[in-house]
Amino acid sequence: MTGHGGATFGGWRLYLVMPRTERQRRRSLLLELARSQYWVVARRQLLATGFSSAAIEHLIASGRLHPVSRGIYAVGRPAVGREGEWMAALLACGPGAVLSHQSAAALWGMRLGADERLHVIGNGPAGRRRPGIVLRRLTLTPGQVTERRGLPLTTPARTLIDLAAGSKPGEIDKAVGEADRLDLINPDQLRASLPDFARVRGVAVLRRHLDRKTFVLAHGELERLFGAIVTDSDLPLPQAQTQLGRARVDYFWPELGLVVEVDGLRYHRTAAQQAKDRERDHIHLAAGRTALRFTYEEVKYRPGYVRATLIRVARRLSADGSRRAR
Repeated sequence: MTGHGGATFGGWRLYLVMPRTERQRRRSLLLELARSQYWVVARRQLLATGFSSAAIEHLIASGRLHPVSRGIYAVGRPAVGREGEWMAALLACGPGAVLSHQSAAALWGMRLGADERLHVIGNGPAGRRRPGIVLRRLTLTPGQVTERRGLPLTTPARTLIDLAAGSKPGEIDKAVGEADRLDLINPDQLRASLPDFARVRGVAVLRRHLDRKTFVLAHGELERLFGAIVTDSDLPLPQAQTQLGRARVDYFWPELGLVVEVDGLRYHRTAAQQAKDRERDHIHLAAGRTALRFTYEEVKYRPGYVRATLIRVARRLSADGSRRAR
């Protein structure tokens, strides 16, 4: 091979072997960089690669570079896609910039409604305003930043905290539910992580929201209340915290095939949690077991209802078992 063959992209020729000239070397490095950045590059990167200002202007004039914003260019073609827009915003805001707020939520896959603005957190000195970019100068610790699809962004916990600072309760609820649905972080994990974000704007709002939605009955008290209901119902004592296949259940009556789950120190049931509950119930049903679920409020404030339900279901299951034994 002579080094003259290669693929073409937007008028560029990408050499498959070491290029023979300095000009070819620069262009090959540029294409490699652009390919790793969703075909978006910054002027400072071009200069570092060895391109002069005059060479950059020539590439723009020849249609090989397309200005996206001041000092930011799309390589080969003007359309860059959503990831390219995010990358262009990060490059425009300087080294260390990360996607945040609604942009981070969108990259995580949360469906929170349209926001055409690009949200970025940077830690450098204030600079020129960028149209379409909401830049916040904040300090992030390493544990609050991660990477997804090659783009730096805030972690799910930090993203939810930032969103909470400027959102209404219903919007916070939706964001928390989306993060749970995507298995990014569940409400219990989120609440437990808040002490790691001391003095971050939005923490107090999110903590109050989670605490209002979280039942605060201690597990020991919940066991005592439910135990009293079982005793009053004259049912045999169940097995507590027993393993059934892959699931650990709160209470199980093996002679009846009855499973009871009691929600205690838990966030209100999000859509994702309800889906997981249904999956567990389907597993019990497929195994021939009957599953009942009671909330903290039912156990604490409606014990008569819980007791009556247990008795009715136990009688039915006992009668079904007797008929099958004949």
